[in-house]
Amino acid sequence: MRYEKLEGQDSSSATIDAALSVDSDSGLKWRILVVDHDPDVHAATRAALQGKTLFDRPLVSMHAFSGDEARSLLLREHGLAMVILDVVSEQACSGLDLVDFIRHSVDLRNTRIVLLTGQPCQVPRLETLLKYDINDYRTKAELTQDRLLAMVVTAVRSYKQLCAVDASRASLELILRSSATLLETKDSHEFASGVLTQLAAILKVGREGVVCARRSASPHDYYVQAAAGRFFQLEGLPLHLVTSDPELDTLLKSVERRCNVYGDNGGLALHIGHKDEQDIVVFIDAEKKLSELDPQLLGVFCANLSTLLHNRGLLERLHDSAYYDPLVSLPNRAHFVKEVDEYARHGIGDHVLALIDIDDFSAANDVMGHRFGDRLLERVARCLQDSLPDNVLLARLGADTFGVLGSIRQVQPKRLLECVRQPLNIDGVPHKVSLTCGYVLLPEEPQAGADLVKDATIALKRAKRDHRGQDLQYADQMGAEARARALLLSELREAIESERLFLVYQPQLNLRTHGLVGIEALLRWRTEDGRFVPPDQFIPVAEHSGLIVPLGQWVLSSACQTMRELLDAGIAPERMAVNVSTVQLQDPGFFALVFEALAGSGLQGIHLELEITESVAALPTEFLNSTLSALRAKGISIAIDDFGTGYSSLSYLERLPLDRIKIDRLFINQLLEPDGARIAEMVAQLGSKLGLRVLAEGIEDVATWEVLLAMDCHEGQGYHIAMPMGRNELVGWLQTHPK
Repeated sequence: MRYEKLEGQDSSSATIDAALSVDSDSGLKWRILVVDHDPDVHAATRAALQGKTLFDRPLVSMHAFSGDEARSLLLREHGLAMVILDVVSEQACSGLDLVDFIRHSVDLRNTRIVLLTGQPCQVPRLETLLKYDINDYRTKAELTQDRLLAMVVTAVRSYKQLCAVDASRASLELILRSSATLLETKDSHEFASGVLTQLAAILKVGREGVVCARRSASPHDYYVQAAAGRFFQLEGLPLHLVTSDPELDTLLKSVERRCNVYGDNGGLALHIGHKDEQDIVVFIDAEKKLSELDPQLLGVFCANLSTLLHNRGLLERLHDSAYYDPLVSLPNRAHFVKEVDEYARHGIGDHVLALIDIDDFSAANDVMGHRFGDRLLERVARCLQDSLPDNVLLARLGADTFGVLGSIRQVQPKRLLECVRQPLNIDGVPHKVSLTCGYVLLPEEPQAGADLVKDATIALKRAKRDHRGQDLQYADQMGAEARARALLLSELREAIESERLFLVYQPQLNLRTHGLVGIEALLRWRTEDGRFVPPDQFIPVAEHSGLIVPLGQWVLSSACQTMRELLDAGIAPERMAVNVSTVQLQDPGFFALVFEALAGSGLQGIHLELEITESVAALPTEFLNSTLSALRAKGISIAIDDFGTGYSSLSYLERLPLDRIKIDRLFINQLLEPDGARIAEMVAQLGSKLGLRVLAEGIEDVATWEVLLAMDCHEGQGYHIAMPMGRNELVGWLQTHPK
């Protein structure tokens, strides 16, 4: 580390002696305790040390004539540099007992001990010298004034070095402890204030100083980030307005030279930071001479703070990355949930949490490209931002979903939806956008923020399904239904693993000839207690969760295997009909799945019919057409199931390659009512016009059969013909039913 001094400053330096005590009357001194019953020893020592100075401090002697007197004095005085002790004071071992008292009872670890002996034979053993860290031993006969002074110089120098090591160790421990504290500070001001506190503690000076930091990349754009003591009023001011104070001239030089600078009057300025990164400059009014400061210790302090400053910058950038969405320049989901949680846990009512979704964003993204989608998100974000007060939180929560948190007065869902009433200009292209909103009112009682976000999400999903382009407030009933679906999904997973789902089969007949034309495979779920869960309850859950793909694979393989067994027994119909959901059709592996099921059971395509619902009309026409055409090219027939209950779009019937229309049982049940046959009759006529076979579901009596036959409906299935049955029952039914 590089230091610079101001003109006229002494360049010498020495270690900081932090361990020595200070006598309020006489300042810092090297204190020597003499313990001996012989008055001549005391007189000689006093005379030798009288008026002597060592390392810029006076030497003073203290005297005790007995062990008890010495113990009393040691309990009061802790800053002893040296103890000169008669090894045989009152009795043979009393001297060593006092040494033990010095080292262990009053814990004077650094104090140097020199033993005096009357005779050479009284010298302690080597083990004793090592055990008690005894510095030296001398016979009283050789204790001349020169030798006494030499002995004192050696002992005090050793004591001084040990104290310096302890002081450095304590300072390093303080630096390490403070590092953890500073790294956890929440903002820059708190960090800067902590730096002042820690530096004052290490130097053992008053907390009088300033910390300056740069507002921007400009080297001249420093300002006072934290100030303490008599400099407190400077906090927040630009540096160029405060350096008129002569004391802070040191600070300015440190900024200009990017190094540590000592002032004439003891002030110290430290430059902290790495090159080309955020840096700070610290000035502290250290009332110590340059020689009393430890450059190495300050170097460690500055290097450690430079690393901390760098790490804080990394943490701030990581924080921004974790809580900020760079595309739309808004907080992200993590930040939003954190803020909602803060409000909700304190029970702050009278607030709205709203989730806003861009309708048909995925389609626009796919058709127009991701760049267009990004620009659309940016424009919608700006429109929402412009429609909200500054103190309302707006965040991007998902691909095309935004979150809003604010007071009821400030956040009005209907107004949010109207902010994109006019077409948005995206790269010169006007684009009509609609938004859907689900929202929840924050309760006054404390609640987890994540739960409120879930409630708003439930309301948004319900709005997307039933109230597209509108807003919908969350109601407890929605939550109950969502929890019921979640429970049903959990039970469905368990049922699949426990093999409680199975297939039943219902025959399909030609209404005119009564001949068997097909069999429909139907999925059933019997719970552990024998209760049946209706397919219209668990199939949508399976579709939404993605379970329908592996489940559909099992259904297809099982139905094909049953068809194989019927063919081998010579009792098979023309086809096996299997229901396929829209989710399955969109799965990239669907073709391979179908062909694998056929190949695994040795069937040809003509043995299989796939029943799809009218919801496929929502799929892109080109994709749907190519998918169905590829299936029919393998001989597989395609039927539209439950016709008339879904999108009821007639145009797709002409566009798509189909073989059969199935009239839903809802319309069949109305056949015998006045004017109840009109829809079924219309579907039958439509099928004939388009060259499609027409099959009626739900035939439960002969009268219904006759009505359908009269309107030229070709085929049918229902309880009047046969109940859905297991495979063994089916085989028995087929064996008795004439072809």
